[in-house]
Amino acid sequence: MAITGVGVVTPIGTGADAFAAALKAGRSGVRHITAFDCGGFETQIAAEVDDTTFDATPHVEPPKMMKVMSRPTLFAVTAASLARQAASLTPRDVDPYRLGVSLGAGGMGPVDMDIIAGQAAAIIEAAKENGGAAEFNIPAFARIFQARTNPIAVLRGLPNLAAAHIAIQNGARGPNNTLTTACTAGTQAIGEGMRIILRGDADVVLAGGADAMINPVGILGFSMLGTLSRRNNDPPTASRPFDRGRDGFVIGEGSGVVVLEREDFAKARGAPILAEAAGYGVTCDAYRITDERPDASAAARAMLNCLRDAGADPNDVGYINAHGTGTPMNDVTETRAIKTALGSHAYGLPVSSTKSMIGHLLAAAGAVELVAALVAMRGGFVPPTLNHDTPDPECDLDYVPNDARPAHFDAALSNSFGFGGQNACLLIRRW
Repeated sequence: MAITGVGVVTPIGTGADAFAAALKAGRSGVRHITAFDCGGFETQIAAEVDDTTFDATPHVEPPKMMKVMSRPTLFAVTAASLARQAASLTPRDVDPYRLGVSLGAGGMGPVDMDIIAGQAAAIIEAAKENGGAAEFNIPAFARIFQARTNPIAVLRGLPNLAAAHIAIQNGARGPNNTLTTACTAGTQAIGEGMRIILRGDADVVLAGGADAMINPVGILGFSMLGTLSRRNNDPPTASRPFDRGRDGFVIGEGSGVVVLEREDFAKARGAPILAEAAGYGVTCDAYRITDERPDASAAARAMLNCLRDAGADPNDVGYINAHGTGTPMNDVTETRAIKTALGSHAYGLPVSSTKSMIGHLLAAAGAVELVAALVAMRGGFVPPTLNHDTPDPECDLDYVPNDARPAHFDAALSNSFGFGGQNACLLIRRW
C-alpha cells in the first residue's frame, strides 16, 4: 500500500515540512489556554493550534462553507487538502466512486465554544424565568436555545461531518467511514482505509483523524478523571512521557491525513510515493474502561498482529512512535507491551513520544503520530521525548531524551491505545 501524500495541522506547525522541522528542533506547543477563561480550573494548559497562523480559507471551497464547519472539521479539511496537494492527486486522476474517506473523530459532546456558550446562556435565562427554582425549566430552555442558536451549528458536533466535508471538498463518492474509538481512532481509520483498498472498494483513500477538545467540557472531563497534568506554572515541561515525574497528559488539538493508494494505481499515475503502509494490527483489552491490562497482553498482541500483517520480524523495526501519554499507568504498560512484542530487540530500539511536544490529540493522535514517524524516517532523524529528565525504573527503554537524534531506519511502528481498551498499531516501511 502506497502513501503518496501527508497533511497535518498541529500545535507546532501546519504542513509536513513545518511539522518535521519543529519535531527535529524539539519545539513544545504546550502553553496556557487561550481558547477560554480557565481560571479556577485545576488544569490550565493545553497544546493549541495557533489561530494567528492557521488559515483554512485556501482549503475550503466556497469559503462560506467554513461557517458550518466545526473546529476539528476545519483542521481535517485542511489536512486532507494538504495531503492531496502533496500527492499531486487531481480530480481527473481517480474515479470519484473509487475515492474514499476514512477518518477518526471525537465523540464527546459539544466541540464549539459558541454552542457551549449558547447552551449555558439559555440555561441561565431559563433559570431566571423559573424564579431561580431548583427544578430546571426545560420548556423555557428549549424556547430560548432555539431562538438564539443556528440549527446548522448544532450539526457541527456530529462525529461524521468531518469525513463528510472532506468528501464534499474532494468529490469523494466512494466509501466514507468515521471511527470514534477514542485515542486509537486516527490509527484505526488509517488501518481501515488500508482494508478498504485491499478489499477492492477504492483505489485511493484519504485517511486520518481530527479532534479539538480544548474547551471547558473537554478540560473538565479529563481533569475529573485525574488524567491531565497540572503543571500550570511551566507549560512546556508539563508533558513528560516515561519520566518518573510525569503526572498526566496534556490535551492537544489538530489533524493528520494521509493519502493511501493501491500500489499499481500510484505507479501508473506517476505519484510521489513517500512510504509503504505495510501493516495494521488491532485488539481490545476487554478489561476496564479507563485501565489497561496490567500485563499489556492485548497491546502487545496488536503490535504482533501488525508485524504479521506486514510480513515483518521484530528485528526489522527501527523506531517506535509510542502512544506515550505521560500518565503513570500508560507509560509503564506500553513499555511492558513493547518488550513483550519485540523481546530483546526492544532494548536497542529508539522509542519516543511526540506527545511531549504536541500534547495528546485524542482522535487525531495516531494519524499525526504516523506522519511524525514518516517524516522522521524520510528526514533521517528520531524525534525526541521532551522533559525526560529522571528515568523511571519501570520504563527502561531508550526514549530518546530531550534532543532529536540522527538515525537511519527502514521501518517504524506507531502505537495507539485508548479508553475502552482499544489498541491499534501501524507499520510503515521505507519505499
